[in-house]
Amino acid sequence: MAIIRRATEGDISALLDLRIANRAYLERWEPDTRPPGRRYTREYYEEWVKSEDQFVVLDGDVIAGTVQLVHGGWDALSSAMVGYWIGEQHAGKGLATRAVHEILAVAFAERGFHRVEAGTAVENVASQRVLERNGFTRVGL
Repeated sequence: MAIIRRATEGDISALLDLRIANRAYLERWEPDTRPPGRRYTREYYEEWVKSEDQFVVLDGDVIAGTVQLVHGGWDALSSAMVGYWIGEQHAGKGLATRAVHEILAVAFAERGFHRVEAGTAVENVASQRVLERNGFTRVGL
C-alpha cells in the first residue's frame, strides 16, 4: 500500500498545521530559508502544491510529512534532489524510508530522471539511514 500521494490544495491547512506544530523539531535539521520562516506560511504551501513533484506522506489517513523532487531542467543528465520531512509524532515508524523508496520510483519510472541526490545535516544520522536504506551512496561531507 502506497504511503505517498500527490499534494493537493485540500492538503494546505493540514500541512501548515503540522509544520507549525513541528517547527522546533524540524528547524534543527534544515538549512536556513530566505526569507526566514517562509515554510510556516499559507502562501508557501499554496505555491508548493502547484508542482507535480510534491507529495504528502501518510500515516494511515493522516498527513505525516512531505517528500518532493526538485529539479532544474532537462540536459544530457536529468537529475533531481529529493527532500523530505516527517512530523515528530510520526517519526520512527519507517515512513520516511518508505516515502523515499516510493518517490524514487516516481523519479525514475514516471519522470525519467537519470540521477537523484539528497543532502542531510551532518548530525542528522536518522535521515542518513533513510537514504542508505534506499541505496544512496555517501559522496562527500
